[in-house]
Amino acid sequence: MKIMKSLSKLLGLSIMAALLITSCSNDDDNEPITPTGPETTLTGVITADRILDPTKQYTISGPVSVASEVKLTIPAGTVIVSEVGVENYLAVLQGGEIDVQGTATSPVVMKSNGASGSWGGLLLCGNSTTTEGANASAEVAGLIYGGNNAGDSSGNIDYLIIRDSGAQINANSQFNGLTLYAVGSGTTIDNVAVINGTDDGVEFFGGTVNVNNFYAENLEDDAVDWTEGWSGTLTNTYVFNSTASFSTAIEADGVNNNPTLINFTAISATGGVAVQIKNNSGATINGLTITGFDTSFDFRDDAPASNLQVDDADADTADDAVFASSSTNASLFAWVTNASASSGNQLPSNITASVTLDASVEYTVAGPVLVNSGATLTIPAGTQIVSQSGTANYIAVLKGGKLDIQGTAANPVEMRSGDGNAWGGLLLCGNASTTEGVNAIAEVGGLIYGGTNDADDSGAINYLILRNTGAQINADSQFNGLTLYAVGSETSIQNVAVIGGADDGVEFFGGTVSMTNFYAENLEDDSVDWTEGWNGTLTNTFVKLTISGFSTAIEADGVNAEPTLVNFTAVSTTGGTGIQIKNNSGAIINGLTLTGFDTQFDFRDGAPSSNLPIDGVNAAEEGTFATSTSVEADFAWINN
Repeated sequence: MKIMKSLSKLLGLSIMAALLITSCSNDDDNEPITPTGPETTLTGVITADRILDPTKQYTISGPVSVASEVKLTIPAGTVIVSEVGVENYLAVLQGGEIDVQGTATSPVVMKSNGASGSWGGLLLCGNSTTTEGANASAEVAGLIYGGNNAGDSSGNIDYLIIRDSGAQINANSQFNGLTLYAVGSGTTIDNVAVINGTDDGVEFFGGTVNVNNFYAENLEDDAVDWTEGWSGTLTNTYVFNSTASFSTAIEADGVNNNPTLINFTAISATGGVAVQIKNNSGATINGLTITGFDTSFDFRDDAPASNLQVDDADADTADDAVFASSSTNASLFAWVTNASASSGNQLPSNITASVTLDASVEYTVAGPVLVNSGATLTIPAGTQIVSQSGTANYIAVLKGGKLDIQGTAANPVEMRSGDGNAWGGLLLCGNASTTEGVNAIAEVGGLIYGGTNDADDSGAINYLILRNTGAQINADSQFNGLTLYAVGSETSIQNVAVIGGADDGVEFFGGTVSMTNFYAENLEDDSVDWTEGWNGTLTNTFVKLTISGFSTAIEADGVNAEPTLVNFTAVSTTGGTGIQIKNNSGAIINGLTLTGFDTQFDFRDGAPSSNLPIDGVNAAEEGTFATSTSVEADFAWINN
């Protein structure tokens, strides 16, 4: 929703009077009010340069405005807590400046009482251009904004977390987290997070300002919104929504001054619309990832798809369009420590330092759980992790991060969904080689993988059971149980079972990792899948299929880097295809048993049978193989 169009008469004369005191209006009768009250209370108009003390907690009481020619400096680590109500906000007036000096280890925090919609957030009023013209009047206290100085500066913001914003002015109008009125390109805004708000995360009302590294979580309206001809650039954005009935990840309205978005990733756990373009608005997006939304693009009020260019093409208007070209890496936002804090037994969204779980606690997953570079997530034997279902819920180890699963035969670690429906499973992103090159982009959350270190180490997995995985992104793209993106050979993976999943059991996207003792039961797509030139070894595999309509026990695609399979047994009670080889892929298999399949081998897209030597002989179209020594009894630990 837009903030500023007409102030409700329902607010009453008393509130109107209080608000109008802080106006940037040119009315000379409005004299500024010097802040009063305790030293740590912010209220009224700040009329002289002021530097806050990061060792003290400040309170916003009523409207707070930074006057023209005045600078408010907020050092790293400062915490500002607003009183509850629509009259509580911090505004920088035309000609004033703010200098938020947060750091990755000590961000500045502005919040209220923890309830979304509790206060009005941060507003900057600039002298840059807007389609509303010079000296436009905003809805909040008649704040004045807009001019003809595209290079205007309202100061600097770095490492700022805004929580609990979006206070409601009336039924149709609310505050945002960060509101930018005609803010100019001389303003620097880097590393901002808006969390738990009832309205937009950031809204641009015209202006030319650029923003780098923006994080939005669980906002009830739009994560990013612009109107009045904003023409700046937004670089590296990560949006996550697990709340129902939010509006969009992006909403754009008004004339199209073609702002640029670079690397925009949006994840929804509850469907919804990702991008909505209204009237003649638009943008150029270079790098877009959309996951979990019902509708990718919604063009309203005759807005043409040509106004939204995504990677040099008109936006695809299909409801199930999928984009995975963004390189927004969630690790950019590991500094959002408050956003990363777990709630109860919920695993945090960003793990930035090494964490060891408690096997006596049942943990939950609600949204992406990301193990960042330099951090290790240790999971002791017997630990139970229960995820919400859906595409927004998964555990991913990013490049440089590590996982240490310490299950035993008597006490395996188990990960599953709470309702039996599909969730996203476990993903490892490594620095080994892939035919996709260095820093390839996964279709899941813009995850980055691939490098030149084939001996890369993403940790260790031992005695792990994954259930109910394979959440569907769209008709052609799903999560797997265990997904291995360019994982290196120093990673140790042993004794893994994937059971009852809607997609693959394990899929290798390039890499050199090997795995020993893998069990797959009743997976609706492929039990084992590889592509992008995986060339590790898979030893002792047992596949059990008693459901109809699955794809294959093995699917291989892409180039043939000759991975090795040792002792692979697959048993089907419902026919189907055993092994499917596509394009130029292949493998060396030493020890194979295929039982109960209608078709032993299916070579597609010109794939030669010579790419699949079995016990030293090229695979035949039909034949009987019973040379594997892997048996179901080898995996008795699964049912202990």
